[in-house]
Amino acid sequence: MTPNAAESPLLRMTRETPTEYWNDSCDPAELAYAIERGATGATSNPGIVLDVLKADRAAWTVRIRELAAANPAWSEVELSWAIAGEMAVRGAGLLRPVFEATGGRRGRQSIQVNPAAYRDTGAMVAQALHLHGLAPNLHIKFPATEAGIAAIEEATAQGVNTNATVSFTVAQAVAAAEAVERGLDRRAAAGGDVAGMTPMVVLMIGRLDDWLKAVIERDGLAIDPAAPNWAGIAVLKRTYALFRERSYRSRLLSAAYRHPLHWTELVGGDLAMTLTYPWQVRFNASGIVPEPRIDQPVDRAILDVLLRLDEFRCAYEPDGLSPAEFDGYGSTVRTLRAFIGSYHDLQAAVRDAMLPDPDVVRR
Repeated sequence: MTPNAAESPLLRMTRETPTEYWNDSCDPAELAYAIERGATGATSNPGIVLDVLKADRAAWTVRIRELAAANPAWSEVELSWAIAGEMAVRGAGLLRPVFEATGGRRGRQSIQVNPAAYRDTGAMVAQALHLHGLAPNLHIKFPATEAGIAAIEEATAQGVNTNATVSFTVAQAVAAAEAVERGLDRRAAAGGDVAGMTPMVVLMIGRLDDWLKAVIERDGLAIDPAAPNWAGIAVLKRTYALFRERSYRSRLLSAAYRHPLHWTELVGGDLAMTLTYPWQVRFNASGIVPEPRIDQPVDRAILDVLLRLDEFRCAYEPDGLSPAEFDGYGSTVRTLRAFIGSYHDLQAAVRDAMLPDPDVVRR
């Protein structure tokens, strides 16, 4: 272990509570740091892939040109997915010892389907089946949109380990978990193995907080400024209780951290947290003793403030949104725009690497 790894609060959390954590990136150096401190998984999305490419641009430029030369008909789209796949496979390799040591229950790298296909169930399932075959320890991420929920069921029935993302509300998380249950039941009825499947459902708690703060500013509301920092926590705690009550076979994964409460208030849950490298470093340097708090409810006064907001009630109530309303929820729209934008930025970066520098092209 590197210095201070043994004293890491995150490592202590993974050893003393059921809570695990993941590295919120497929960057190999960051993932190695995380694994050394107890991390049991990793994630990625188009923005993360772009960041990793930029961090080692020279090496990835060489690789992109190699792939382009070997596949002359490929556009930047095919090359972008080839690079994303290679990054995921590399992350899966780093996590393979965890995967093997836990009998496949932990140690998976996530890779996201095309975020621009969020309305196309068939396209998402087809891509998921391809990505699923790249390595034995991958999770395939689908957005919790109306079409994404249907894709989660179908992909699960075909043996894909799914991870529902772009999810902010109790209703989305429950819909994703129910889709997984239907998919697992279909697979089992067809004689398929479900014992080794480890579906996950994300709640992007910080992005819900962000949306409510934007709503408060947009509508000129005057409320306790601390209240929005508890919105994602309140939604996750309610969802966690429902998952246990209903014995869903999916596990929750909290994401999009904005402050330490997003960590400390969820410790003790049989769930995972996906943390960026900077937050891992901050938490590990904090000296905070991770004590179980998942079952401690959000202060009633804070919850009452939040419940005055229509956008929070939509997120907090299990029937607050119908599947047909998932795509139009504020956090969903903002996040899809960001993910799709990053996806196109990734293609642009790959295109730049494919094409020769005009300053050195022979005239």
